[in-house]
Amino acid sequence: MDPVFTAPDSDEIRTYSRCGDSALWTGHFLAAESFRYATTKSPDALYNVKYALFAIRELLDVTGNDLLARCAFPENSPYASDIIGEEGRHGVYSGMVDGVKWTWIGETSRDQIDGVIFGMTVAWSLVDDPDVQLIVPWLSSRVINYLLKHGWVTFNPDGNPTTTFWGFADEQLAILKLGRRSNPDHYTNSYRSLSLTIAPQAIVDAGIDALDPYNSYFKFNLDYITMWSMLTSGDNSYVSSNMNKAYSILRDVTVDHQNPFFDIIDHAIKGPNDTRDQRVRDLLDQWLLRPRRDVYVDNTTLVATCDDGSRACDPIPVAQRITTDFLWQRSPFQLAGGGSGTIEGAGIDYTLPYWMARYYGVIQD
Repeated sequence: MDPVFTAPDSDEIRTYSRCGDSALWTGHFLAAESFRYATTKSPDALYNVKYALFAIRELLDVTGNDLLARCAFPENSPYASDIIGEEGRHGVYSGMVDGVKWTWIGETSRDQIDGVIFGMTVAWSLVDDPDVQLIVPWLSSRVINYLLKHGWVTFNPDGNPTTTFWGFADEQLAILKLGRRSNPDHYTNSYRSLSLTIAPQAIVDAGIDALDPYNSYFKFNLDYITMWSMLTSGDNSYVSSNMNKAYSILRDVTVDHQNPFFDIIDHAIKGPNDTRDQRVRDLLDQWLLRPRRDVYVDNTTLVATCDDGSRACDPIPVAQRITTDFLWQRSPFQLAGGGSGTIEGAGIDYTLPYWMARYYGVIQD
């Protein structure tokens, strides 16, 4: 969650915000620290990896049935009422974590699960610590078993469905592939049968996303993290062929969006490219010029606009883009957005592509 300060120029924290995507960004944080550990062997990075996995365990424990909560916090937290007021529309529920009463936020969405699976896939792939290699199979199996038991649909405690993975073949396969890799005795056959059935659907799904490159831009973040999971580890030629075709559609529509996170994932999948890799370095340097808090940004009169003034004609320079939680899931053509300058972002939209770039040798020490 992100801290909310009493005023734009204050360092006094009043409360916390953006609980609704806590699971998603915890997964991205886990990925960032896993890349950091793989690059530096830093004890701090390993601690952060384990602590993020501990937090994911809490998000599963609190619901009582291995559904992943959007976020969770102690019932007696001084910030509880503010968080509930902001996120209550998703459903507010009670649970137990280590014998303590906690509150959790429901209406779990695909992106929460995708983010956590992405983080655990990176940790499993890169962190050679025995504890991590034991914890990831355990936690991922809990997520996968819930989804398989409920037919790839999540439900609130009242029985109402909240999201489905049907129609998102790449996401289903990325989730089950982590199970196949970390717990092969349990999930190899399930992955094989599902992949042979739905792998071609990923091409259709990518084509649908490509039809609208401006709205619901977060879909591209989910596409890229699942493609990292699918295309940077081994698979049979049938699955790889379909995933590469889907990825080509995704890449064609986003290649000029000046998105270093997408670019570094492209490096991981396709290998070095001097022009693209230099762009990663340049765009991350631009990120460092951005405000850390959610000041309101309006580029309406500063850039050329298209579609009756509803968007920028070209990607807005990174330093000028709107303030948000994770910049690379926001459209680079969005003209205006932000808040009152009191919410501070976690900076995962810098640290994740940075440590990926360090790991892949795009940025040197």
